[in-house]
Amino acid sequence: MTETKITERSTEIDLLLEKQRKFFQSGATMPLSFRIEMLRKLRSAVQKYEKEIAMALESDLKKSEFDSFMCETGLVICEINYLLRNIRHLAKDRMVWTPLMQFHAKSYKKPTPYGNTLIMSPWNYPFMLTLEPLADAIAAGNTAIVKPSAYSPATSAIIKKICEECFNEEYIAVVTGGRKENAALLNKKFDFIFFTGSESVGKEVMRHAAEHLTPVLLELGGKSPCIVDDTAWIKLTAKRLVFGKFTNCGQTCVAPDYILCHSSVKDKLVAEIKKQIVKQYGENPFENDGFGKIINEKHFDRIASLIDPDKVVHGGQLNRETLQIAPTVMDNVTWDDAVMQQEIFGPVMPILTFDSYDEIYDLLADKAKPLALYIFSQNQKKIKEITSRCRFGGGCINDTLMHISVNAMGFGGVGESGMGSYHGRDGFNAFSHTKGILRRYNWIDIPVRYNPHPFEKWDSFLAHLFMR
Repeated sequence: MTETKITERSTEIDLLLEKQRKFFQSGATMPLSFRIEMLRKLRSAVQKYEKEIAMALESDLKKSEFDSFMCETGLVICEINYLLRNIRHLAKDRMVWTPLMQFHAKSYKKPTPYGNTLIMSPWNYPFMLTLEPLADAIAAGNTAIVKPSAYSPATSAIIKKICEECFNEEYIAVVTGGRKENAALLNKKFDFIFFTGSESVGKEVMRHAAEHLTPVLLELGGKSPCIVDDTAWIKLTAKRLVFGKFTNCGQTCVAPDYILCHSSVKDKLVAEIKKQIVKQYGENPFENDGFGKIINEKHFDRIASLIDPDKVVHGGQLNRETLQIAPTVMDNVTWDDAVMQQEIFGPVMPILTFDSYDEIYDLLADKAKPLALYIFSQNQKKIKEITSRCRFGGGCINDTLMHISVNAMGFGGVGESGMGSYHGRDGFNAFSHTKGILRRYNWIDIPVRYNPHPFEKWDSFLAHLFMR
């Protein structure tokens, strides 16, 4: 893209943002009736284009129609349904306790939209991770510019089609393109930025946001551990691990990145995982319509470089033409191996061992805080201990991935895996600023606080009494 075209693109974005500023300032997004109407329009369009969405996801990521609904379209519809059921409750003023000294007043918290928001989404779940935060932004009363990933062009196209059919660009607009468009958008002043993607890009988003003191919500990733102790139900554990690790060809930000297995059950777990891979994906996963592909050659080569053939105990096959990597299990892995030096984000499952929980606490304390943590165990004491002591975004006990489907529960990272959370109430709150307001009544006016103070000791006594 030439410098002239970059300047033209930046100018287009300036004009678009100015339109949205004027639209928001008009107050058009504030009535709940308007927000409800927009959410219903969005839901109807998603349902109308469900087949086209599935085709786009198949083109970009080779997702099956079932996976497209289960992991993308269905979750968007669930989020919109939650917001429609609860929006009046979420948006209402909330009374809070007022100190006795202010007995002739009332205090309340008032959720209000940030204003003009930017939503930047990734390629691995390109539809769900764009439309879910957009629904939250709409419910909270904001305008939005949506920037989907350039790596999933077919899905970006259907997102653009849906938004243009449902909304005027002064309200909701989609900007497509690559890094130049990302940079142009980040140089603008928004009231709130929602970003899902890698840690490295998240840092860039935060740097640009800091220039304008713009609040951000970052959904990143990391190496999410899965702990399997000696009390776990191994067959069921293997079944759920294979589902969680290899869904979307491992390209899931909350996928279990590696397995920490108790040494006494490791061999049994590995054997069951092998069986489950064959059961769920067949002897030749490349021929299975339910097994996807890596998004592009760059990521294919990166994941392939993490596989040590000497440690592969299942899978390991590569097909560069179709950008597919078979579900791969690596045993006897150490922390020095290449596969443990970065987030895998692919269908490679390294297995490490431990002998006591004390090892885990010391180990994870030195690692970057992950987006998710999973534990398979029947030991309630250890479950409570590890979920309390370890720092992570969220997770499951005796399952993987499924916590992200609970709309009533916020989803988000901590530290290196992100900041802030969304989904359901948390999503509405993420796109809202809560004002604290005290309303004073005029029928009485206590003179204690005003100058001059003729009875200083008495005033001090009253202040101490009423402000305790």
